[in-house]
Amino acid sequence: MPLDFDTLEALRRQHPAWRLLQADSAALVASFLHRAFVLPNQRVISQSQLAEALEDSLYALREQRGDKLYPKSALEYLNDWAANDKAWLRKFYPPGTDEPHFDLTPATERALAWLQTLGQRSFVGTESRLLTLFDLLRQMNDGSQTDVDLRIQELQRRRDAIDAEIERAQAGDLTLLGDTALKERFTQFTGLARELLADFREVEHNFRGLDRRVRERIALSYEGTDGKDKGRGALLQDILGERDLIAESDQGRSFRAFWDFLMSRARQDELTQLLDTVLQLAPVADMAPDPRLKRVHYDWLEAGEHAQRTVALLSQQLRRFLDDQAFLENRRIMEILRGIEAGALAVRGQPPAGDFITIDEIAPSIDLPMERPLYAPAPKPALLSAAIAAGDEDLDAAALYSQFVVDKAALAQHVRQSLQQRTQVTLAELVGSRPLQQGLAELVAYLSLAAEPGRAVIDDSTEEQVDWTARSGQHKSARLPRVIFSR
Repeated sequence: MPLDFDTLEALRRQHPAWRLLQADSAALVASFLHRAFVLPNQRVISQSQLAEALEDSLYALREQRGDKLYPKSALEYLNDWAANDKAWLRKFYPPGTDEPHFDLTPATERALAWLQTLGQRSFVGTESRLLTLFDLLRQMNDGSQTDVDLRIQELQRRRDAIDAEIERAQAGDLTLLGDTALKERFTQFTGLARELLADFREVEHNFRGLDRRVRERIALSYEGTDGKDKGRGALLQDILGERDLIAESDQGRSFRAFWDFLMSRARQDELTQLLDTVLQLAPVADMAPDPRLKRVHYDWLEAGEHAQRTVALLSQQLRRFLDDQAFLENRRIMEILRGIEAGALAVRGQPPAGDFITIDEIAPSIDLPMERPLYAPAPKPALLSAAIAAGDEDLDAAALYSQFVVDKAALAQHVRQSLQQRTQVTLAELVGSRPLQQGLAELVAYLSLAAEPGRAVIDDSTEEQVDWTARSGQHKSARLPRVIFSR
């Protein structure tokens, strides 16, 4: 982007990040939003929770600096920050709820990230970044090399270096990183991890922009500027072409490669093991790192799921548009048929002179004798007559109205949340932390999840007891082999 006068003047007037930095309440907005969203990596917060937190912050400021400071209520400030002239927050209604929720906009997160760079850094590492630059150049050079001989020479050079390092290790000569190098690399890792979470918001914002444009096109597609209905095929071609353009762009391909990499179970286990090992190092522990870094890869997964759900909403809009268009086309066909019938009835008594209607065939009609199907008699079903037995008049029909459905998705979510802090968890421990609400049916749903490939291990040599309380208040229990869920 060129930093000429006109571009910067337009950004000063229109960009939300610039408006935030020059606002009179920038200190309040930036400090509160950073504490509410960025520090705990909170993607979405309900209006009641966010207003309560802001009210506490305003109360503390008024106690320190006077009652006239920030006189409006917390909800008024939140709605003001989410207005179009500010656009520091995004206010929306998630599916299935009638309470508004708030989320940071990418521009606000950029402003908060820039403010963090203004503080004086106690440690500025240059070696790790220089090594990263060399490694990136080496990857680009090796990844674009088409000469087979040069590629083989580079691989042999790496193999020789690895063999030499193995020989030094076998001889007891180990090259270890010093405390300064460890702190430098950990600081760079922390910064990149935070930047990656901010990138997810920008990717999600781009997909929301596409979804909004799709809604606008659908709303304007039923009637064009000339009064005629627009073609459904042309609209779908434009929408799907733009969707493919985003998916096949550099950003889209990079996001898809990152998501495939992170969704690998082996990669998740490797990240967990590496984080546990690094955070236990003495130089890193002396830096007092954020405890949330231990599960930062799960934060990446949660942020990625928000972007994936936005893509799913886009697909729902296309599906709804196709259903509406099919209904409208069927109704238009029926209106045409009714018009033809009404016109035929109007001229039935006095048909017009001359040819009433002509149909020109575009090709001769040829019927070959062998194309006619042979006669096939319809099969006669065999009916078995049986005596109808009298039913039980005293049968209680209440069981027909007491049906319920077990939410397996909620049970799977409970299993995933339990495995975030542990590598293994048994079925008895899951039921102990979250008692069965639907009795035996819910227990069978857990067993169904355990039967899926790669989800759990069943130890037939050990039994465990699972207890629950039925709706009638009766205590029940079941003994079954130990079921162990693992990552």
